[in-house]
Amino acid sequence: MTQLSAPRRVLPALVLAQFLGTSPWFAVNAVMPDLQADLGWPAEAVGTLTSAVQLGFIAGTLLFALLALSDRLPARRVFLACALASALSSLGAWWAAEGGHFQALVAWRALTGFCLAGIYPVGMKIAAQWFPRGLGSALGWLVGALVLGSALPHGLRALSATWAGVPWAAVFHAVAVASVLSGVLVMRVVPEPHHAPARAVGLQWRALGSVWTDRRVRASVMGYFGHMWELYTMWVLLPFVLATRLDGPALSWAAFAILGAGALGCAAGGRWALRAGSARVAGVQLGLSGLCCLAAPWLLVATDAWFYGWLLLWGITVAGDSPQFSALTASNAPPQAVGSVLTLTNSIGFGLSIVSIQLFVSALPHVALATLLPWVALGPALGLLALRPLLAGRT
Repeated sequence: MTQLSAPRRVLPALVLAQFLGTSPWFAVNAVMPDLQADLGWPAEAVGTLTSAVQLGFIAGTLLFALLALSDRLPARRVFLACALASALSSLGAWWAAEGGHFQALVAWRALTGFCLAGIYPVGMKIAAQWFPRGLGSALGWLVGALVLGSALPHGLRALSATWAGVPWAAVFHAVAVASVLSGVLVMRVVPEPHHAPARAVGLQWRALGSVWTDRRVRASVMGYFGHMWELYTMWVLLPFVLATRLDGPALSWAAFAILGAGALGCAAGGRWALRAGSARVAGVQLGLSGLCCLAAPWLLVATDAWFYGWLLLWGITVAGDSPQFSALTASNAPPQAVGSVLTLTNSIGFGLSIVSIQLFVSALPHVALATLLPWVALGPALGLLALRPLLAGRT
């Protein structure tokens, strides 16, 4: 792939667009305490609603990958269309939640996830076109923006709860506006690369098969799957962990800070990857986040300093390895099908996240957090095992 000279505005614009475009992801999670209070929905409903987003994302990524949409069509236009559709689905979710229509809310959240399939992976595809070298650093910023975007609804809810008279519905309105702005930003500020690989003209079955047949791609993909077992489960369970010590706006602020800290892990990991390589950075962060899972029984009952320090470290490392896994996969995938391979990998990874979320949230009413959280470390452990060939430099 030819090295492009990217205009300086490209990376900041992509980062801001990713931040704005992924903000609808956890909108319902941020207002779930309000929905429980107003509508009497059980705490386990958050697992169903989160899994609906993940399931929609899987459906979208599978369709995008099989049809090679981001490789056959201009990626910026795909991003714009999905951002506008995401805004509409967020407004639909607000309408359903306002009326207490749980099944309709599940459907709208699934549609939101479908739209996000044209934002998160397609944004990475655009970055891979502009920054084929130093991709780990570029994706560090991009996935950091995703992490901040995912945390944003918690911050918005904390603000609206602090200001008397601002309803929880403002969170949905704000993320809908953010989605529109993200699409416009990509179309108006990010140019189309002039020397990108030729667009795919059909289904890329052989290229998609590299996920299993290419040893380098397989190692990074399997490591990513271990990461995905942990990531969204931790994000969903975090409010329950914080609820052991906080409530109200204080809980929302803490969730925003801890989730948002993952952006630091992504950005710092991207800088470190320039010197140490993406495989080593991914391995270190995956190992640290796994240790955070195992330390839960002791730190749940520790002093506040240890408790919040533990959650902050977990928040940083649980997300910080993600861009490096994507960089490894994008660097080794067939150049003409990078977007499709990344999208397929995302699809399978998010499928695993649904299994993990449902398993741990359904166990939550019956199993103590101190007993439950160490089992989340299963994902990092298997991910590190899969990553060993790249860590040893044998592939």
